[in-house]
Amino acid sequence: MTDQLQGRTIFITGSGGVLGSTYVRRMLAEGARVIASDLPGTRAEALVEAHGGNANFRFYPLDVANEDEVTEIFARILKDGWEPNVVLNNAAITGELLMGAGKGFPDFADLKVSDWEKTMRTNLTGPFMVARQMDRDIVGKWPCTLINVASMYALNGAHHRIYEGMPFKNFSAYGVTKAGIHGLTVWLAGYWAPRGATVNTIAPGAVFNNHSEEFQRRVGELIMLNRMAKPDEIADAMLFLASAAAGYMTGQLVNVDGGFSGW
Repeated sequence: MTDQLQGRTIFITGSGGVLGSTYVRRMLAEGARVIASDLPGTRAEALVEAHGGNANFRFYPLDVANEDEVTEIFARILKDGWEPNVVLNNAAITGELLMGAGKGFPDFADLKVSDWEKTMRTNLTGPFMVARQMDRDIVGKWPCTLINVASMYALNGAHHRIYEGMPFKNFSAYGVTKAGIHGLTVWLAGYWAPRGATVNTIAPGAVFNNHSEEFQRRVGELIMLNRMAKPDEIADAMLFLASAAAGYMTGQLVNVDGGFSGW
């Protein structure tokens, strides 16, 4: 523990996933006050069970696709006496979550407009609404930073062959939203700079989450370090971006992908 986040109050959307829960754990360990949010359910319950006894932890149910909930979230947080100076736009829906466990992935030609639009609503419109509420409620009132979470596929094309025979595919709408979120970053970075707020994007690489050995081999061949990332390796970079040490960075895309984007 280095206490590099001492004095930081960090609000994280989508806190219950493999990366979100890692950010919560690591940020609490580094001295931050952490406001976690996620959809109600088992992931939210696991977060509260793990950290509910920590005075530096709060949890709020939140669907980032719901405009009313996003509009109200900062008012609720501020009413409870917490003033976030770091916000992580981490909530996202993947193809696996959208289609449901064990269900087949449609080919691109068969992708429903409703599934495309649901992904856009959660992954891009949701982060926009969170940023808009930051603009209304906290930007300019004290120095703050927004970190948007993209992906290794934000600015790089998917390698479709590695998904052949796998129970999942690369989902077109996911990559499109992750490219778009960096567009939000660079637009906001210039817009907020006069009011003392910074905005950056982190693009995690392929993170191990109980993937098969065959998939690990396939994706590893595309990565300079020849392996998938551990969640804590992504969190290491996230901790830096959330700290005061990143105070002179804004409008940047930080790839944490083991060299995937460097070939």
